Amino acid sequence: MIPNLLIGLREGLEAVLVVSVLVAYLVKSDRRSQLPFVWVGAGVAVAVSLGFGALLTFGPQGLSNQAEDAIAGGLAVLAVAFVTWMIFWMARASRTLATDLRAHIDAGSTPWSLVLLAALAVGREGLETALFLWAATRSALRDGVPASEPLVGALIGILIAVGLGYALYAGAVRINLAKFFSITGGALIVVAAGVLASGVRDLQDSGVLPGASTIAYDVSSVIPPESVVGSILKGFLNFSASPTVLGVVVWVGYLVVVGALFVRRVRHRAPSQTPSRQSTSV
Repeated sequence: MIPNLLIGLREGLEAVLVVSVLVAYLVKSDRRSQLPFVWVGAGVAVAVSLGFGALLTFGPQGLSNQAEDAIAGGLAVLAVAFVTWMIFWMARASRTLATDLRAHIDAGSTPWSLVLLAALAVGREGLETALFLWAATRSALRDGVPASEPLVGALIGILIAVGLGYALYAGAVRINLAKFFSITGGALIVVAAGVLASGVRDLQDSGVLPGASTIAYDVSSVIPPESVVGSILKGFLNFSASPTVLGVVVWVGYLVVVGALFVRRVRHRAPSQTPSRQSTSV
């Protein structure tokens, strides 16, 4: 549940921040009449995201197990690619998010440009969330975890994000967005590594990748998946008690390469920050 709460919190906060900045700037610039366009864009994005989630859930039904595994594996890899891009993009853009959005508002020639801006910003996060949650839910089902657990975790994260967004809008809190996205970005890299390894396992089971029978180790007798420890490891790290050799290589490789690049970016950015740009309210 915790990794999915983290996904919901991070993706939800990104979307809520965009909407909060748009609303706050329109209110402060005495353009309240254009607020409905923001809500229309956000509503369209939410509807499209829900529709995409339904398509992922019900679309593969009726296919063979091999085809389902191939689709699931491919979508898991795609979800990790999107989340990885999002992690690095937000690490770079968090400091100038509000300024960039205000510039887009002023540059828009018609109020309907607000619909497009809100829809694209919120929709991007919604589609990424739907894709990542679908991959996490399928992985949970395969390991005997109730399908509702990832969804509940994500919902809690989204509700927390909405609360934080409103508090930021109201001026009740100021948070260091750069630090927030650095911490959650590092945690998400660990989560994404587990999802990627799970996707590779699906591709192996489908026959797209070789090595499905080449097990690196089997500790299921020591850490049963249904045990408390197994559930905790599964929840935090997407732990598998009997992974394949390729799955372990992919998991370690992703953590080492992406983790090193992320740490490098965060360290490179930190010296250039000034106190006035670290904390953000909208």
